[in-house]
Amino acid sequence: MAFLFRTVAQLAGISLSLLGWVLSCLTNYLPQWKNLNLDLNEMENWTMGLWQTCVIQEEVGAQCKDFDSFLALPTELRISRILMFLSNGLGFVGLLISGLGLDCLRVGERQPGLKKRLLIVGGILLWTSGVSILVPVSWVAHVTVQEFWDETMPEIVPRWEFGEALFIGWFSGLCLVIGGCLLHCVVCSPSAPLSSGCYKEAHLRYHHQHLEMENTHLRI
Repeated sequence: MAFLFRTVAQLAGISLSLLGWVLSCLTNYLPQWKNLNLDLNEMENWTMGLWQTCVIQEEVGAQCKDFDSFLALPTELRISRILMFLSNGLGFVGLLISGLGLDCLRVGERQPGLKKRLLIVGGILLWTSGVSILVPVSWVAHVTVQEFWDETMPEIVPRWEFGEALFIGWFSGLCLVIGGCLLHCVVCSPSAPLSSGCYKEAHLRYHHQHLEMENTHLRI
């Protein structure tokens, strides 16, 4: 039963982490962090992301323009760029390290302590990656809410609202955090047996030959 839990937790943890990492990369480059609908012209919508602003018109389609200057961006967008890059990098490294620590791989199979350390480090990196995406997404959402309810702005001025990328970012961050926690739970469970019977047999044969060589040496 413990071995079944360990296997399921590993597969669920690495799958959720992979899904979260892919969605976090998608969130980083999507221009739909903020949406703006114009009441005067319902056929024209604006979107804003970390890298560009787009205007969507029914007749023309989507036209996007990259931001001219990094320093000219609002503080939340500048910090969000850095944190999103950090999240993508940590998630990629965490997936690689966690993958090497899985029981289904023979890498380090005769060193269970090494596999546990790989899972611990990989889980920490994935958890940190999830937090690194939740922070900028929540920060941009908080600023959007503040600007939307700003009483100093006239009511006729259009206001930005939540874009689809924010919801994808929240979901991806939760997937990374949960995936990292599941991999940490695996470390606390009993170690799995060797994944391959042939490998185990070869391992025992090696020790048997080694013992025979030592006995022969002692006889001589």
